[in-house]
Amino acid sequence: MSDVVSAEQTRSAVLFDFGGVLTTSVVAAFEELGTELADDPRLLLRLLSRDEESRTLLVAHEEGRIGERDFETGLAARLRAHGAAAEGPGLVRRIQSRLHPDPDMIALVAKVRADGHRVGLLSNSLGDHCYDGFDLPAMFDAVTVSGEIGVRKPSRRAYAVACERLGVRPEETVMVDDLPQNIVAAERVGIAGVVHRDAPTTAAQLARLLAPATGA
Repeated sequence: MSDVVSAEQTRSAVLFDFGGVLTTSVVAAFEELGTELADDPRLLLRLLSRDEESRTLLVAHEEGRIGERDFETGLAARLRAHGAAAEGPGLVRRIQSRLHPDPDMIALVAKVRADGHRVGLLSNSLGDHCYDGFDLPAMFDAVTVSGEIGVRKPSRRAYAVACERLGVRPEETVMVDDLPQNIVAAERVGIAGVVHRDAPTTAAQLARLLAPATGA
């Protein structure tokens, strides 16, 4: 790597999303469950993005206004209304069971931190146990979860709270997220964005944005 520092290399902190970044694809998990429930891989994604009742349930759950059980009950009713044989109890766990840790991304978080950059989590929560198996306080300098702060991405407030907890300004920060709309929202408040697709590509993009390593 050249000793010349790129003009882009000015950021000192990274906010990482959880599902689809530190884990395997959330979209793929929804597609698998949609196929299982109704032989329609796009059913859940379509409901959560276009069906007003389903979207309202998701937002309320991600913002902590309804719990896992109420979300499951409501979503199952919407699935049945669209021809799927769905029952509420265990529905969220069926989604979560299809998400698996991405060891390369977990290693990348550790490397970024070891290089002297502050790292934080900014995640829209789904279910009561979506972070089981991850020692988030050990992995990150600050953890921000939508259900705990009452606001979700892509709200400006979610990014502001995450930066405040991490002790950095948006202009010092990079957001890594698998959803392009969340990156667009981050960039509107001054955060640089990386749309995550795989660990090597994300690592290369971060290398172009972060200041040179200061860690051991």
